[in-house]
Amino acid sequence: MFLPMSSHGHHQHDARDIGCGVITVSDTRTAATDGSGRRIQELLREHGHHVEHYEILKDDPDAIVAAIGAAPAAVEVLIINGGTGLARRDTTYEAVTRLLDKEITGFGELFRMLSYQQIGAAAMLSRATAGVAGQRVVFSVPGSTAAVELAMTQLILPTLGHIVGLVRG
Repeated sequence: MFLPMSSHGHHQHDARDIGCGVITVSDTRTAATDGSGRRIQELLREHGHHVEHYEILKDDPDAIVAAIGAAPAAVEVLIINGGTGLARRDTTYEAVTRLLDKEITGFGELFRMLSYQQIGAAAMLSRATAGVAGQRVVFSVPGSTAAVELAMTQLILPTLGHIVGLVRG
């Protein structure tokens, strides 16, 4: 007989105090002008997580792949912002997806749905994605502060502990 698992039992292995990294992909931002990267860090800390790594990279797929691989071992979650659009220089999606062992397809789908409610049909241009690369969870979101706020508050933070708990096993 099948008995549904209570939400308490389903979340009993949720992680807390997660080590996170933030990468901003931009050809123009600096630490002083990176409002989106700063906002991601603020939100992570407000929710009890630790920012173990932060960097700004040019939009170069090889550099992005290298940075994901070189993130400190304490980084269980890497949140990348920027480079998800359709412009020639937007290569974050290609870099991230080639590293994913498992894609969290619902993340991109839900992000675009929520974005549509805010910005209309232009939401379909976003190539936000997420997945698991080895033992690390990677989220890739657009670089605008509004997009970062949406992704973090509506999707990433509410599920982060559960996702990391599942990946840890």
